Amino acid sequence: MAKKVLMCGNEALAEAAIIAGCRFYAGYPITPQNEIPAYMSKRMPEAGGVFIQSESELAAINMVFGSSLTGARAMTSSSSPGISLKQEGISYLAACELPAVIVNIMRGGPGLGNIAPSQSDYFQAVKGGGHGDYRQIVIAPASVQEMADLTMLSFDLADKYRMPVMILGDGILGQMMEPVEFKAETKPGIKKDWILDGCKGRKPRIIKSLILNESELEKFNLKLQKRYKEIKDKEQRCEVLYGDDSDIMLVAYGTPSRICRSVVEKLRKKGKKVGMIRPITLWPFPEDAFKKLAKKIKSFLVVEMSCGQMIEDVKLAIDCARPAHFYGRTGGEIPGEDDIIKEIENING
Repeated sequence: MAKKVLMCGNEALAEAAIIAGCRFYAGYPITPQNEIPAYMSKRMPEAGGVFIQSESELAAINMVFGSSLTGARAMTSSSSPGISLKQEGISYLAACELPAVIVNIMRGGPGLGNIAPSQSDYFQAVKGGGHGDYRQIVIAPASVQEMADLTMLSFDLADKYRMPVMILGDGILGQMMEPVEFKAETKPGIKKDWILDGCKGRKPRIIKSLILNESELEKFNLKLQKRYKEIKDKEQRCEVLYGDDSDIMLVAYGTPSRICRSVVEKLRKKGKKVGMIRPITLWPFPEDAFKKLAKKIKSFLVVEMSCGQMIEDVKLAIDCARPAHFYGRTGGEIPGEDDIIKEIENING
């Protein structure tokens, strides 16, 4: 059995990336994700990889683009405003069908905001913050262990579908420390017969996003949409607590889901029929699980560290068949157990 070690979420994520085969990292410092580049600066050379502290977020995402072209597993990380600067590059990754992992350890906004935890980048992540009809897989860990496990999964999904994958964490998950156990080293098993590694006697390959002919560009977009539909069918992930005998379901991801879990257990001990569904993939959103729950649950309470963003996807998933209430804190404030319980009592009342 592997030995558990005590690590903060950011460092666990970084170590997991290296174990998963990441051999190129480029990033630029910004709180609260600075432990990732700091850890990578030490460990990446030890693993035979490349670490670059780039001159900007724009440079970092384009360096990831270039390294992915060569077949390397590549990653970058930042926090909210830094991720905004990377959006054009993420769109180019999607357009060129290049795998990459992008980490966003969210902070309070808008603008520079503060360095406290937040979830107000949900829209940007799941709707595609850059230009064009593209998608990226978005994965939301809720513990230090998941910061490690889901990072490994992210690299596999990026390679499998040839597209960017975003890990959406928050300042608490990045900074908090918990025991973590790392899986054995993984070897990328997908043959990349599209990479640019020099002709070496074969026909030249071209990777580009400039398609000036309208019908050709439409054909390419439809190919991407077909892939996105496959991902929606196969890659929905969530965790459901007490889905069979609850009247009200809490909905939360990331740090708020930890608080909601505690609320559920407290109220269950008092005989209250309260459950929780935690989306693990924010895109594709686990709408199949929500549709099933909507047939028997009386109402939903969405808890977010934002002014209300994921609630829109909840309403779409349940087709407004049940009431979807909202409780959120913003600006770096964190939902409290007592406040959530009060909201539940108001709904039941």
